[in-house]
Amino acid sequence: MVDIKLLEYLESFLTPRRQSLNKKVLDSRTNYFTIAIEDVYQLHNTSAVIRSCDVFGIQNVHVIEEVNIKRIDREIAMGAQKWVDVNRYSSTKKCIDVLKKEGYQIVATTPHNDSKVLSDFDIHQPAAFFFGREQEGLSDYILKEADSKLHIPMAGFTESLNISVSAAIVIQHVTSQLRSTDIKWQLKEEEKLQKRMEWAKKVIKSHEQIIAHYQDNR
Repeated sequence: MVDIKLLEYLESFLTPRRQSLNKKVLDSRTNYFTIAIEDVYQLHNTSAVIRSCDVFGIQNVHVIEEVNIKRIDREIAMGAQKWVDVNRYSSTKKCIDVLKKEGYQIVATTPHNDSKVLSDFDIHQPAAFFFGREQEGLSDYILKEADSKLHIPMAGFTESLNISVSAAIVIQHVTSQLRSTDIKWQLKEEEKLQKRMEWAKKVIKSHEQIIAHYQDNR
């Protein structure tokens, strides 16, 4: 449980504009949908996906690093990794097991013939959308474990999109569809309080001293 008085005290060191912005962004955040990327090789692609999650309100992203272990490119993500929760896994199986346990259907993005068109995707169940490596795509394991598959329809000579572009298109589409329904997709109030506390600490460099001072004077 978040200490409300401590949160309010800590937030008093933020500008009113920053406080308002944090609350406004959190009102648009969701864990109803989440994104997972599997062993993406190009560092900027991982960072760009994280940035898209922030832009379109996805709070959690899952990064599988079974083959390619890399740090997140801060410049490309443009600070988005501060506001999006990045969950990292050393194996694809572990990631899928965690997400299934949390109640997500596993959705593989793939151009295979048995995949659905993005516009036909049913949003009435929480989903984790998986994106694969630049050349190989998703692993056979994910394709086997997936509850459903989808693709973005294309009309040109090029048969594939960059992973970060594909992710941005999918994220924008499903979140836009979600917000037009009466589904309860928003974060729970306790989750919002936790994020407000985390975000305040990330903005206030001296937050440890401020918290210590608050606790000493209780």
